[in-house]
Amino acid sequence: MLFIGMDLGTSAGKLLLMNENGEVYKTVSKQYAVSFPQRGWAEQNPEIWFQNIIEGLKELTANQEKDKIAGIGLSGQMHGLVLLDKEGKVIRPAILWNDGRAEEETDYLNREIGKERVAQYTGNIAFTGFTASKIRWLKKHEPENFSKICKIMLPKDYITFRLTGVFCTDFSDASGTLLFDVKNKRWSKEMMRICGISETMLPKPVESWEIVGELTKEICRELEISGTIKVVAGAGDNAAAAIGTGTVGNNRCNISLGTGGTIFISSDTFRMDEGYVLHSFAHADGKYHLMGCMLSAASCNKWWMESVLETENYGKEQKGIRHLGENKVMYLPYLMGERCPHNDPNARAAFVGMDMNTSRKEMTLAVMEGVAFGLRDSLEAARMTGVMPKRASICGGGAKSFLWRRIMANVMGMELDSMEQEEGPAYGAAILAATGCGSYANIKEAAEKLTKVKCTVVPETKLVDRYESQYIRFKELYPALKQFFDRKKWQGA
Repeated sequence: MLFIGMDLGTSAGKLLLMNENGEVYKTVSKQYAVSFPQRGWAEQNPEIWFQNIIEGLKELTANQEKDKIAGIGLSGQMHGLVLLDKEGKVIRPAILWNDGRAEEETDYLNREIGKERVAQYTGNIAFTGFTASKIRWLKKHEPENFSKICKIMLPKDYITFRLTGVFCTDFSDASGTLLFDVKNKRWSKEMMRICGISETMLPKPVESWEIVGELTKEICRELEISGTIKVVAGAGDNAAAAIGTGTVGNNRCNISLGTGGTIFISSDTFRMDEGYVLHSFAHADGKYHLMGCMLSAASCNKWWMESVLETENYGKEQKGIRHLGENKVMYLPYLMGERCPHNDPNARAAFVGMDMNTSRKEMTLAVMEGVAFGLRDSLEAARMTGVMPKRASICGGGAKSFLWRRIMANVMGMELDSMEQEEGPAYGAAILAATGCGSYANIKEAAEKLTKVKCTVVPETKLVDRYESQYIRFKELYPALKQFFDRKKWQGA
């Protein structure tokens, strides 16, 4: 049997075709743009997602044995707000995970309702990127659109809806809405009341490997497929990436260097970060995980390379970079605000420490180091809860750079494993499909058999010590610059 994994990313839809032994026959990537209508806003048209996914499926299945395709699994960017009216039409562009417009609504939830109560209802506190904050923003600023809401969806679940006609989600993706009682895996009545919505507007939540439907006859005809193809619920991109990198079981860790950056630590039991820095979410393996998320990771490097240096030759810019841990230039990686640990949508990026001798390579290195330090913040928060991962897998576009992996290993002080299959979320989604279709008894068995380490970067004692000193300096930057990130000052700039 063959299985398709799809990842609806922020900048591209990625698809792969694999067999039940985990061998990948083909991969396809379809890029699309993000719209930034105002400073700190981020939107996309869901129809563009669907068109790209369909085109990707056509390309992926061309010249393949289509009658052997048994199932499809999806992963996707989390927290996005997709709204449908009673006719099943999209009401407005999707508001994405890295959108910071709902600052006032987030403050209301955390201060007026109270962090403790919100965490009691959901297992988490409010962040501007979370779906609940966006819904409250919409109710206040776009009441006409709010009044039209019939269905509230997450990005990948919109694709599932278009492919199958089924209105559902999975526990891992639902966890990031701030509408979900994560510990008990059900929608929170209290949060629905606070947001002014009903449970009929929300999709049915199920486990990630559960079969939720089949490709519609119309989609099968368009893809020239004659058989029946099952579709499983899938998972949020970070949970799917964790499956695709074998991050299953207690105290396993995965680091993702995608558009945003995450540290994902799997757990057999539900636990909360009492400091409210980390997210407490359901995992796609049926258990739970802690996750720290920064809004700009590999996107920082993309911005620096393409928008500032005006080059796409990333390798050339990184070639010859030496003297790691000795850089006098530091970079604060908050291009779109920051989630963990600061929960500040107004935070912005900054270079500090340049002088007349500062070189282009030092600036490039500072960007990569700044992202690593930002992710280290989440690792430190995890350690404060008593979680002590000894090593981690690493995935995402940024992880293709050996230099960046080396920096990450030494900043974190952990061995970092790169996996044979680099498309973590899409590969994880395909594993979910294979499990749902019966090729494996459970996710743990599938992950153990199908995920393999390609190479490992080991931290170097001298570099670990140097980066420890650098990290202490980095932690001083945000508190020192916070006064300059005041929303009113930025709006007037």
